[in-house]
Amino acid sequence: MKTLLIIDDDPEITSALARGLRLHGYATETENRADRALERLQTGEHTGAIVDVMLGADSGLDLVRTARAAGVTLPILMLSALSDVEDRTAGLEAGADDYVVKPFSFDELVARLRVQEHRAGAQRPQPARLSATDRTLENTTDQVMLTEREFELLQLLMQSPDAPVPRIDIYDTLWASEGSGNENVVDVYIGYLRKKLAKSDFNMEIKTLRNKGFCLTGQMPVLIEP
Repeated sequence: MKTLLIIDDDPEITSALARGLRLHGYATETENRADRALERLQTGEHTGAIVDVMLGADSGLDLVRTARAAGVTLPILMLSALSDVEDRTAGLEAGADDYVVKPFSFDELVARLRVQEHRAGAQRPQPARLSATDRTLENTTDQVMLTEREFELLQLLMQSPDAPVPRIDIYDTLWASEGSGNENVVDVYIGYLRKKLAKSDFNMEIKTLRNKGFCLTGQMPVLIEP
């Protein structure tokens, strides 16, 4: 069963969308708050999401942008009454896969959802899953166990996807409080982590940027917390 997460601050709208989509064979869940919506998007339990551009005091654009930065890859379709080219462009640049202008027909909405699901299945691998419980990193075929420090290092790099984290910042965060060693320990553990990431196709890579630090690029794993 295809389960869609419908995100809108108006319960009447989410309820109407859910009823219509159920008639087209979708299982649906709804969410009215942006902060909880982000948490639910990161669970990996949904096959797609519909997000309204306006979420009360919050922005659907910001929600989508943050979700993508956190590694959420499921198809996201944005709804809005704003129809200008600039508005549609802003939605797509935020990370939405499609942008539908209100009012719309359910037949059109469902057709667009199916196109995005097909593209996602053909093009996007599922993100790896990083478990905070047992420090394992796994994809659909493999699993590697991380040490406590490797896990902390990967988490730190995940907080700044596609952006360099200076060596000194990593050292200060993970080792300075111990009062021993020097910044070279960062390079040692970066090497350990790279070897484990290379054991399978986790769709991410740690790059060294000269005079800037280390950068985690690619598809960010989904963090599974206890």
